Amino acid sequence: MCRSIKTLRPPQLAEEATEEEIRAAALQYVRKVSGFRAPAAHNREVFERAVDAVAEATAALLGGLEVRGQGAVGGGG
Repeated sequence: MCRSIKTLRPPQLAEEATEEEIRAAALQYVRKVSGFRAPAAHNREVFERAVDAVAEATAALLGGLEVRGQGAVGGGG
């Protein structure tokens, strides 16, 4: 696990994760998996699509998680 990716759900965060925090975590994940801190020009599009996909999946996960005693994280329930 990439050490710079922080947990984005309560109680680790007092409030819901922001889009910026979710995107930053997605970027760190894609960097770790790809082995590139910044992609070359010919890989930039696929790199950005991967970040978008991971951010979307992360937002969906956080929106659907239920933390005991707190209901759905992300206002989903």
